[in-house]
Amino acid sequence: MSPAANPQPNMIDRPIVLIGLMGAGKSTVGRRLASRLHLSFVDSDHEIEEAAGLTIAEMFERYGEAEFRDGERRVIARLIDGTPKVIATGGGAFMDDHTRSLILERATAIWLDADVRVLAERVARRAGTRPLLKGGDAREKLAALAKVRNPIYALAPIHIRSRPSPHEATVDAILKALGQ
Repeated sequence: MSPAANPQPNMIDRPIVLIGLMGAGKSTVGRRLASRLHLSFVDSDHEIEEAAGLTIAEMFERYGEAEFRDGERRVIARLIDGTPKVIATGGGAFMDDHTRSLILERATAIWLDADVRVLAERVARRAGTRPLLKGGDAREKLAALAKVRNPIYALAPIHIRSRPSPHEATVDAILKALGQ
């Protein structure tokens, strides 16, 4: 039987959307996952910045979080067009009811979860670029965000622990969960 007549049973047929707190590795893991699956990778934060001509920090400062989330929702809706790809979202994207519904209905959502200690170490590498961590202890703010957001992130059908091990281990865990 020719390969065309017997397609792979585990082909990716919809977008894969990575969700989780900042520092969970959504962008880094997403790029590697996309490469392994031979799909394109899109970072929704980058797409939002391109569309607005401003950084996320500038958008938060000028327009506030509510206006930023509205733009984020529109960009993610555009990205989830049915074409298989890997999309990394900002940490708050899945908190919006409309964005979450869109992701759950039209994509495969994967929650990258990490300990607050690991998140704090990772976000410290990009100090100053995280508007929600301004003015205070990053670890405390991340713990507060995790308390509120983790129950919502848990609505994702796939839950992967992002550990301080090489990112390839996280990619391998995702591929296993996807049946690849």
